[in-house]
Parts: sequence; structure tokens; C-alpha cells
Amino acid sequence: MALTATAGPELDLVEPITSPVPARSRQPVVLWIVAIAVAALLALPLVYVVVQATQTGWSEMVHLVFRRFTLGLLWNTVRLSAAVTVACAVIGTATAWLVEQTDLPGRRFWAVAVVLPVAIPDFVIGFGWVSVAPAVHGFLGAWLVMTLALYPLVYLPVAASFRGSDPGQQEVARSLGLSRPATFARVTLAQARPALLGGCVLVSLALLAEYGAFEILRYQTLTTEIFFESQRSYNIPVASSLSLILVVVSFAVLGGEAMVRGRGRITRTTRAIRGRRVHALGRATLPALAGLVTLVGLALGVPVGVVVYWLASGGSTTLPSSTSLTGAALTTAGYAAAAGLLATLLALPVALLAVRHPRRSTATLERGTFVVQAVPGLIIALALVFFSIRVLRPLYLSTPLLIIGYGIMFFPLALVAVRTSVAQAPLALEDVARSLGRRRLAVWWRVVLPLVGPGLAAAFCLVFLSTVTELTLTLVLVPTGVQTLATQFWAYTGNLSYAAAAPYAGLMIAIAVVPSYVLGRWFDRLPSRTGHSA
Repeated sequence: MALTATAGPELDLVEPITSPVPARSRQPVVLWIVAIAVAALLALPLVYVVVQATQTGWSEMVHLVFRRFTLGLLWNTVRLSAAVTVACAVIGTATAWLVEQTDLPGRRFWAVAVVLPVAIPDFVIGFGWVSVAPAVHGFLGAWLVMTLALYPLVYLPVAASFRGSDPGQQEVARSLGLSRPATFARVTLAQARPALLGGCVLVSLALLAEYGAFEILRYQTLTTEIFFESQRSYNIPVASSLSLILVVVSFAVLGGEAMVRGRGRITRTTRAIRGRRVHALGRATLPALAGLVTLVGLALGVPVGVVVYWLASGGSTTLPSSTSLTGAALTTAGYAAAAGLLATLLALPVALLAVRHPRRSTATLERGTFVVQAVPGLIIALALVFFSIRVLRPLYLSTPLLIIGYGIMFFPLALVAVRTSVAQAPLALEDVARSLGRRRLAVWWRVVLPLVGPGLAAAFCLVFLSTVTELTLTLVLVPTGVQTLATQFWAYTGNLSYAAAAPYAGLMIAIAVVPSYVLGRWFDRLPSRTGHSA
């Protein structure tokens, strides 16, 4: 069964090899109601931004948006996003090609090593570089750190696409006289185009909402100014007006991706099971290995090495703490598990509606849920505070409100994995089970759940990993007197107590490694479920 992901940019992991799932004639009313309720929950931050921004008055908001300082922040944000996205596209694609389509020595080791940087929080990578090389700051420093932190978001889907590509098309292109570079550009890369574009969108949206790394690297963007206006100047309308700019930019990113993705796609037309085509590197083996060693050393070795250094050097801090390392770790893991479960459950009805009932309306609903990924965690937190005070005051600064915030913030990540697995569960199997007299609940338990289970686990791991390393939303919504690994790390680094901060950074990395490994294994097995690959 092939993937038929057409609504969300991150979902095109491999090209479809079968016809799309036909739309069912009857509209699932209950599923629509639940999915609309989920979309309404995700829309709360956008509603909050619009309400708060309009309080400044349209003329004042126009003046605020088009002032020189704001345009400068916009330029900083856009140029860094473009530069990092291009760098991640190049590094992620080249690394995926080496690992998946060449005779690279130690391929299995590199397949794990190049993914592990995704387990390290962006602000920890920034901390590692700044503490060892204070000159790493500004645009170049932000470009270096964010490229090293985010390239796995391109590598993972592109590697899955390369693994599921059709070697027959490459052979035909070569037989027609195309050179190896031309075949790669016009056939291999074209097959991976949806996955590449989806990964680039993930990188762009993640950059728009980043705060911690930019604060450490002293690089001003719209997000850092939003944090300053809301948390230090307490000017919520101004912060909301700046957030509207980010929302507009995110719509531009999603719209641009949709336009580019629709041009000239290559699809597989057969079900032939063929062996993976391996390209011999020959003399390029040593340069390829040197490049991978350098990449992993910079992305993984520097931050981990700095954490180990500060752990070994020891030190003291004048900052009091009422939370132990163990307590912060247990709190973080508990929050992450609850958030992973919530986001996965929220994504399931939207995925079912989009896959089982593909229409323009369901595609629009699904694509709209991805916009929340470009909203800074700070704005999501402020929106929940705003609505909880006015509607459900008992939720104010409570653990359930924090979990809801995580669920909203990381919903798009869960939807990626859930939708992919739902697309892998053939409707024909359900129809056969129903024809044998099985009840709907029994069919779900005995047939559907085993098929979608790995994707649900991957969604849980994606959200768990992201929650463990989340900072800005946690700083605002964490209940009074409670600390997580991220908030404790941030407090110590803000006090320049690097040795005291190191254990929290190391434990965050250790906790995040497990879901990163599970996630990598899921991507590694994905094509074998969708049709054997080249």
C-alpha cells in the first residue's frame, strides 16, 4: 500500500505507486465534528493573536509593522530561514544519498549517527558552541548552529524516499545517454522532491518559531523581539502584532511549497520488487567519510563534548534551586509522555478524515492545522493563559494547561506520522473483516490497530522528543514551584553557571536519544511497508 499524502507538506515521504484512496460516499458526521473541534483548539493561538493585535488599532499596527526596526527583524528572520533551509537541503540530501544509495562503509552506523543531533535541543547546541567559541554569534553563528541542529529534518524523509525510489527509472535514464549527475538531478532527486520540500518546510517553520538558540547566540529575530515585548516589556498587543507577521510568513512558506510541489512530479507506475541500486564511491570514499565525520563531529561531538567537559570540571553556583536533578527529570518525562499521548490522539481523527475521505474540504482542514507550527511557543502559552483566565480559570498555570499547550504546539509533528500509518492500512482489509461478521470495534482492534500502531508510536516519540527539549512555552505555563530539565538548564546558563547547567543538558540528551532511535527505526522500515524499494 502506498502513501497518498497530498494535503500536508511534511507527509509526502515516498511517491505513490497505487491510485489514491477513493472517497467514501457517506460523510462521517462524528469524525467531522471531532476533527473540527481539534482544528478549533489549534486555532486558539491565531484567534488570540488577532484579538490582541487589533487592540492597538489598525493605524498603529500598520505603523508598527512597517517601521524600520520591525522590517530589520523580518529581514533577519527571512534571510536566516532561507540560508539554513538551503544548507539543510544540501546536507540532508547529500547525506541521505550517501547512506541509502552508495556502498558507503559502515552504512548502518552512519544511518544512526547522522540522526542523533535531532535529540539535542537547539539551545544546548548553541550553548555548546558559545561556551567553547564565544566568537560564534550573530548571523553566521546562528546559521551554523541551526543548520547543524535541523538538517536531520530533511535527511529523514529524503532517506526514506531514496530507499523507496524506483531503480528502473534510473536505468532507463542511463540507457538514454544521461550522465550520472544528470540522472541524479532529473530522476533520483525528482522522485524525492516531495520529501525534500516537506523537510524544507519543517526547517523553515521551526526556524520561524525558534527562541532559545537565538537568545544565546545574540541574534535578533521576530521571535526574540516577541519574547522581549511580552515577558519584559509586557506589551502583549505589540508582541501579537509581530506574531501576525510570522503567521503571514508561514502561510507564504506553505503556499510556496504547494506551488512548487505541484510541478512535474515523477511517480512509480509498477509494483516490481527490485534490489536496491548501490553506486560505487570508488575514489570518493575517503572524502565522503571525511565529510560525514566532520558533520557528525560538529553537530554531535561539540555539544556533547562541551557537556562532558563541564560535567568533569565541576563548579558551583549562587543560584538557589529547590528541584533536584532526578525530580526535574521525572517531571520532564511525565510531561513529555502525557503530551505525546494527547497529540497522537488529537491527530488520529484528522488523519482518518484526510486519508479515508479525501476531498478539498478535508485537505483544507488538514493543511490549516500545520500553520500552528510557525506560531512561537510563547504566543501559544499566552493564548492559553488568556482563554483559561476568561473561560476555565481553574486551569490557569496548571499541569493540564501545560500539557494542552504541548499538544497544540507539536500537533503537526504527530499528524505526520499518524497520517502516514493510516494511509498504510488498506480499506479492503477492513471491508473483508466486516464481511466476516466482525463488529467495527473488533475490526479496529484486530485489523487496523496493528497496521497503524508503529505510526502511532512514532508520533508519540516525535512529540515526546520535542517536549523534553521545549523551553519557551514551558517557561510561561509551568506550574508555580515546578521545574523541568529545560527550565533549570536555562536558569543556570542565564546565571553563567555552566557547570551547574551541564547535568541538565546531559540528561535531556540522554532521555531524547531513545525516542530518536525509535523514530529513526520507523523511518528505516517505512518503505518496506509501502512497496519495496530501490
